[in-house]
Amino acid sequence: MSLAEQFESTYRSTPVIFRAPGRVNLIGEHTDYNDGFVMPAAIDLETRVAVAPREDRQVVLCSQTVGDAPLRFDLDALPERGQGQWTDYFLGVAVMLRERGVDLRGVDVMISSTVPLGSGLSSSAALEVGAAHALLHVAGRQTSALEIARLCQQAENRFVGVPCGIMDQYASALGQAGHALLIDCRDLTAEPVPIPSGVQVVICNSQVRHALGNGEYAARRRECEQGVAVLKTWHPHIRALRDVEMWQLDEHRADLDPVVYRRCRHVIGENDRVAAAVDALRAGHDELFGALLCASHDSLRDDYEVSCRELDVLVELALEVDGVLGSRMTGGGFGGCTVSLVRDEAVAHFSAYIQREYRKACGREPWIHACRLSAGAGALGRL
Repeated sequence: MSLAEQFESTYRSTPVIFRAPGRVNLIGEHTDYNDGFVMPAAIDLETRVAVAPREDRQVVLCSQTVGDAPLRFDLDALPERGQGQWTDYFLGVAVMLRERGVDLRGVDVMISSTVPLGSGLSSSAALEVGAAHALLHVAGRQTSALEIARLCQQAENRFVGVPCGIMDQYASALGQAGHALLIDCRDLTAEPVPIPSGVQVVICNSQVRHALGNGEYAARRRECEQGVAVLKTWHPHIRALRDVEMWQLDEHRADLDPVVYRRCRHVIGENDRVAAAVDALRAGHDELFGALLCASHDSLRDDYEVSCRELDVLVELALEVDGVLGSRMTGGGFGGCTVSLVRDEAVAHFSAYIQREYRKACGREPWIHACRLSAGAGALGRL
């Protein structure tokens, strides 16, 4: 049963449907909350939010993906903080919109998603961005895609409790078909970067679930802040690791905790890799871009310590296949997915090889998807 059909069967009304894509980050990991540079792309896996207005002040939510019975919330008595449920991502957006003076109306909502949960492909951001579009539509209000990204990030930071940067919400809200986005996470400007013909972006899901709210993500952020606090003693202009050159970090290595030093080294090096990756893509140097993906994974594994055995195995297997230009973990880490750049003619062999060898090595069935790069969120209309 389609989303629209199930909505009409459940709620006895006709919805408007909005889509919000997941994203894959090609390079630039854990740099966004350090005011750095990232290069994500919206992808053809998406969350759909079907919505219709109600006459009362109730928000009624259900999900085809989760399969729960409809859950009811009172707009005038929303919780102040998330409760550890999938509904937090929707309700958090409602709270942020209300803080901005949007006069919300009661809604019936049904959600479906093809973005795997806990995969590092931003299922949470896709739900948040889709929720924002749905709630604004019913309220008769409009705002910019950038403002939607901002308020959705705040919902995840303040309501859900994950101190994420803005990359995920930005990519979902403002993605461009066929392109990655080079995002400056300080001033929130972006430039489209075309992906060259003849190669495909292939995602491999390790089937290891990660939860960024479990403390490790927040710990990495604190360690970066500790590094900035120490380095500012000698370089007062520094506001974030984005402002630090590698020579400055190395000059004060003895003043930093060894773990903090490694975290900082990853972020500073990753910003440099993003800049080099953009230059490589624009110059048509696919192999250099692939090498930068591999260097990013090494740094995430060794310096930032957010990889895991399964992700490392997927990267190692990918690099054994002719036609693979590079591979790395993508997303926050501790499970989730890898992203590989694969020549068109090698994709079928790559998929079969990874499927077989990962099962042997890790006893899990990987999920593999050669993705199209998508436009950002918007209305699908009445389907």
